[in-house]
Amino acid sequence: MAVYVYSIVSATHPQRLDDLHGVGDPPATLRTVRTESLSAVVSNAPEELRPKRRDLSAHQSVQEQLMADGTVLPLQFGFTTTDDDAVRAVLEDSTDEFSERLRALEGCVEYHLKAAQDEDALLRQILQESDEARGLNEEIRSGRGSPDLPLALGELVSQEVQARQDQLATGVLAALRGFAREERSSQPTGNDFLNVSFLVERDNEKSFLGAEQDVAEELGEDFDLRLVGPLPAYSFV
Repeated sequence: MAVYVYSIVSATHPQRLDDLHGVGDPPATLRTVRTESLSAVVSNAPEELRPKRRDLSAHQSVQEQLMADGTVLPLQFGFTTTDDDAVRAVLEDSTDEFSERLRALEGCVEYHLKAAQDEDALLRQILQESDEARGLNEEIRSGRGSPDLPLALGELVSQEVQARQDQLATGVLAALRGFAREERSSQPTGNDFLNVSFLVERDNEKSFLGAEQDVAEELGEDFDLRLVGPLPAYSFV
C-alpha cells in the first residue's frame, strides 16, 4: 500500500503521536520510519486523496504537534510514495541535507504576509501625483481629446501601478527582514503587491510582530496587510 508522508524530524524528536490520527476515512494510524539520525512520520495513504477539510486538518494537526515539541520539516499536503522502504531510502540518501535543514529551522516558525492597496486609493494617488496622468485624464473628460487617449492613460496608469507596488514591496521587506532569519517571496496574485514568507526565531516573534504592526500603521487604512502565523516552516523545507 502507498505511504503518505507528513514530516521529517530528528530521531531524537519526541514524536508524540498517540492523540493524533492521519488522513483518510476512516483516519489512518500514524507511525514512524526511522534511520539512525532521522525519522519520518507516515501513515497508509488512502486510495483517493483529495484536499478535503478533514484531511487538511489532520495533516496540519500532525505538523503543529510535532512543531510544539521540536524542529520539523513539514511536507506539503498530498505527498505519497510507494512504501516504508522507499521513505527509509530517501532518509538515508539525504541525511546530510535534511539534517542541515533541521539545524537551519531550529527554534523558528513561519509567518506569511500578503499585502494589497485599495485600487481606488491608488488610482487617486497616481492622478494627484503624476502630471502626465492627470493631464490625460482631464483631456479625456473634456471630450475633446483623441480616441487614443484612454489607451495611453491605461498604459501609463499600469506602469505607475507596477512601479509603485514594486517600491512598496521593497519598503515592506526592508522594514521586516531584519527581524527574520530567512525570507521567501512568491509572485503576488490578484490585487496583492506582496506575497512573502518569513522564517522567524521564536525568541524574536514579539519584535517581528511589532515591526509588522508598525508597517501597517505607517502605510495607513488604504492598505490591507494579512499576516498568518506562526506556521510550520513549509516555505523553507
